[in-house]
Amino acid sequence: MCFHFLYQASSNTLRFVGFEGESAQRCKARLERHQRTAERAAKALAEKNMRDLLALKEQAEKNRLAEALDVEVKRWSSGKEGNLRALLSTLQYILGPDSGWQPIPLTEVITSAAVKKAYRKATLCVHPDKLQQRGASIQKKYICEKVFDLLKEAWHKFNSEER
Repeated sequence: MCFHFLYQASSNTLRFVGFEGESAQRCKARLERHQRTAERAAKALAEKNMRDLLALKEQAEKNRLAEALDVEVKRWSSGKEGNLRALLSTLQYILGPDSGWQPIPLTEVITSAAVKKAYRKATLCVHPDKLQQRGASIQKKYICEKVFDLLKEAWHKFNSEER
């Protein structure tokens, strides 16, 4: 007769349950499958806990940096709120030289098509998911999140005025 484990959550224990007529080989396979499943679940839980811990640390670091970085973003965007062309033409000042952003002169974003093209490039450069993939620093992620939000607001205003 073969036995396998049955977990009882109410008592937090393992209980053996047998099946009549089950071969020893089948019983062994069932036990091994149970062990593999338990190991995968434990590994997945450990990985999830590690990701959660890293996210908490990153959020704490963001909160610590927020005050100084907010001043920097406000200084850059001051007087340009809602003006997509002005934001796009000065983006290099907030992103810095290592961002990969190529400066765009104001004279190159006169037509709607040019503004749309520049906006698409800018959102690819500062999009939070893209930064995550590139492994950007917490400081860079925070600045880009704020810039992304400002660009998005200006884009909506630009679209509503162009129609």
